[in-house]
Amino acid sequence: MKPWKNRLLVAVTAPLLLLGCRTTGAKIAASAFTGSGDTFARDEDPELVRDAVPFALKTMESLLATIPDDVDLLRALAANFTQYGYAFVDQDADLAELDGKSAEARAGHERARKLFLRARDYGLRGLDELYPGISARLRAARDLGPALARVKEKDADLLYWTAAAWALAIADGKSDMQLVSELPAPVAMMRRGLALDPTFEHGAFDEFFVTYEGGRSVADGGGPAVARAHMERALALSGGKKLGVRVAWAETVLVQGQDRAAFEAELRRVLAFDVDSAPEYRLANLIAQRRARALLAHLDDLFA
Repeated sequence: MKPWKNRLLVAVTAPLLLLGCRTTGAKIAASAFTGSGDTFARDEDPELVRDAVPFALKTMESLLATIPDDVDLLRALAANFTQYGYAFVDQDADLAELDGKSAEARAGHERARKLFLRARDYGLRGLDELYPGISARLRAARDLGPALARVKEKDADLLYWTAAAWALAIADGKSDMQLVSELPAPVAMMRRGLALDPTFEHGAFDEFFVTYEGGRSVADGGGPAVARAHMERALALSGGKKLGVRVAWAETVLVQGQDRAAFEAELRRVLAFDVDSAPEYRLANLIAQRRARALLAHLDDLFA
């Protein structure tokens, strides 16, 4: 359900830290790490990426200790901790839950929650650098409209990754009532981001609302029709090349509606997709296909 555009570059940029001026060297290295490279996004080996990303993340955190107010670095940390936590920790916990491994699932979700909160806090720091005082208002869920009205289109990506991390942390921390009570903030951030840049990451904001609105009742303004509109817009923006939104639709709306035939058809459509036909989404699509296979293997648990 989440888009994958990993902006980390390979860790060979780390030797730049050896330059004579520590701060200048850190800024050069940070620039390399937060660039628009999509080496990981195109990779065909999710396990290789799983092993490589933590070192890159820790290197970026080391850079941040030298340049703590670097917004691009904070933005990249928010994005990449969110993506790593979702793709390689939260998904494993979900699959363990499907397999009845309750203790493993609980431990995985707790670790994912901590990673998401780490990502959220980096994102809020970045927003505070750009819009002083905004994080306090977001955390308090106070005057969200006026607070978010200050955010400009150029920062829609920072809004997205901060809100995504926050919402995912809430999903993994349902027993924490204080955290759950903060849900209006990330939802408002997503709505503001959608208004600012509806095409961001080829439909990323719409992908979020497939799950969010699909899990809400019609009386509350959500429901299948609203979720479908978001799904269709996301598919149109990606040219039908991003599979995560189809899995989210199936897992949220079709399971809730107990439409087993449509669920199977949707996920088999996901599995039939040639991931090499969209190399820019290869890694994300491989992860979506992995989830689709696991869901199909548990049909009898999902449908009466």
